[in-house]
Parts: sequence; structure tokens; C-alpha cells
Amino acid sequence: MNESFALHVPDAELVPDPLDPRQIVSGTPEVTGKVVWESADGRQARGIWQITPGVVTDTEADEVFVVLSGSATVEIEGGPTLRVGPGDMAVLREGDRTTWTVHETLRKVYAVNL
Repeated sequence: MNESFALHVPDAELVPDPLDPRQIVSGTPEVTGKVVWESADGRQARGIWQITPGVVTDTEADEVFVVLSGSATVEIEGGPTLRVGPGDMAVLREGDRTTWTVHETLRKVYAVNL
């Protein structure tokens, strides 16, 4: 998509993006998302991501995100523990190994460099 656009994020329809079962620590979290823009070379993406309650692990890309709804605690191995909720912005570094404890279904908008 190369055109300028606006999108009402709270109502955006998301598509299932199943987790690798090895990422799930506890609960039955489900992920949905939507890439709304991607660079021609595929190295940058902007989108919406949502996860239901549970605990999951991940290895992060270079990312900035803003939480629209829900809450989570993000523990970064060897780094800080981030508590995020509506209106919070966070920056994750490429290679950060994280554990996400999602307290309430979390919806965020993100920009990543891959």
C-alpha cells in the first residue's frame, strides 16, 4: 500500500496469526494482527497486533509500539521489566528476548524494522 490513509484502529478487523506452541508458557493466548503498510524492500512494516491473556516468549525485532487497550508486563532478559497499558509507548531492541504476561487483551499499533 503506497497511498496515504487513515484507519480506525479499535474497529480494525484482524486476522489470526497463530503462535508457535513453543512460545506459550501458560494459558491459551491467541494472536491476531494486520500489516497496514510495508516498505517495498520488506524491511519495514507498520501494523496492528493483538494478544489475549496468557504468558508467551518472543525474540523481538527493532520496534516501537503504542498500546491502545489492555495491559501487559514485558520482562526483557537482562534488562528492564516494562508495564504497559493504554497510551503507553515502548521501544524494543532487535534481539531482545522477552516474556509477555498479558493481563487483559492487549491491542497495539507498531512500527518495526526487520
